[in-house]
Amino acid sequence: MGCCNRRCGLIAGAVFGALVAILGGILIPLGDNIIQGTVKKEAIIEPGTTAYENWSAAGTKVYRQFWFFDVTNPQEVIQHGAKPVVTEKGPYTYITRYLAKENITFNPNDTVSFLLPQGAIFEPSMSVGPEEDIVSSLNLAVVGAYSLIPESLHLVLETMIKTSNSSLFQYRTVRELLWGYRDPLLKETVGLFAPYNDTFDGPYKVFTGKDDISKVGLIDTWRGAESLKFWNDPYCDMINGTDATSFPPFVEKKKPLYFFSSDICRSVSASYEKTVNLKGIEVYRYSLLPSTLASPVDNPDNKCFCKNMKTTKNCTLAGVLDLSSCQDGRPIYISLAHFLHGSQSLLEDVVGISPSVEHHETFLDVEPTTGFTLNFAKRIQVNMMYGPSKVITVLKNVKDYTIFPIVWMNETAMLDDETADLFKKELISPIQMLETIQNVLLGVGVAIFVLCLISYCVVKRRHDKHIA
Repeated sequence: MGCCNRRCGLIAGAVFGALVAILGGILIPLGDNIIQGTVKKEAIIEPGTTAYENWSAAGTKVYRQFWFFDVTNPQEVIQHGAKPVVTEKGPYTYITRYLAKENITFNPNDTVSFLLPQGAIFEPSMSVGPEEDIVSSLNLAVVGAYSLIPESLHLVLETMIKTSNSSLFQYRTVRELLWGYRDPLLKETVGLFAPYNDTFDGPYKVFTGKDDISKVGLIDTWRGAESLKFWNDPYCDMINGTDATSFPPFVEKKKPLYFFSSDICRSVSASYEKTVNLKGIEVYRYSLLPSTLASPVDNPDNKCFCKNMKTTKNCTLAGVLDLSSCQDGRPIYISLAHFLHGSQSLLEDVVGISPSVEHHETFLDVEPTTGFTLNFAKRIQVNMMYGPSKVITVLKNVKDYTIFPIVWMNETAMLDDETADLFKKELISPIQMLETIQNVLLGVGVAIFVLCLISYCVVKRRHDKHIA
């Protein structure tokens, strides 16, 4: 009788363990459904959701840090055609994206329209010096005019340059180079980002995700159009993805993330690089691949971005993007900082360039469950092109077309400690607790089931031997 009771108890224990394990197994899809339901509800862009509160307001401060390439041998370049020698000067830091979105309008087709106001406030505590620091840099007006007018009018430009006492290089303050100055040659305001303050980017129209959460944040139109007008090609003119501040939830490592940047007049993709811990939160780091700005020789998809056969060495030049088609013809070339992933000729034409993946790559840290970007560093370099001229004195000794680096910027933002703690409390902790309960129930249940089953077999075997 005792042996029978023991076997019955072990069977009951095994059944109990199996039930506990089954309960743990049931909680996995049930828990996943609860998590997905909560995330989907809070990720929709509509008043009252977490996503809307973060999306509509200014949120975390975004900084733009600028490093200028200060020319140390301007006269040698002009008089003898020497390679420019530059030293990096910076950072000069500004707070940007501190203004909330404006003209937010919800549309019937699951979209919301808005304007993104632009402004910059100098942050002395994060800068190497004041905005009045002097930089020796390329003359934006001379180089711009050289590129815009035909060679037959170079004599006219030569006269204008001499009359205005202009040259290939100039000395300007940080503030002037960034935000504008009255140029003596063009008799108008010239600056790398002029005008900027009190201007707007957009209007944008993005999907709210209410009808389809997989489309939340995706850009429907920019400036009223579903595609760009810069590249005269359906592929290059596509507006893909979001604005990179967030992505649809439940991000998968194997799938690239697409985003559109008005700064570079095109859409790009970022690929999974690694998983990192950001203030106790597991995030996926995505970075731009070298193929993003590769030459059409290595990446045929970039063929439609190549507009000038002469300055791009028959479309074999890698690492730069000619923005003249979206910059009113101005010879502006965008690259990664220090020509990262660029052709060797770019590094050889200017002395003082030293690319580093660690310091110069662009990356996004995305929390995979929500799709929120919690940390990013968008590192872009602004360059201008100048070339030889038989008429213009300051260009007579220039031997070939040169893409000259003027400044590179790091636009960056990271969630603060308070937001990180709130994020962990409201989302990460409940998910971890639910996963822990699931794993404990499943583990304990399986353990009880296996132990009871083994014990039952042992008892039964002894009983059978005893009978025999």
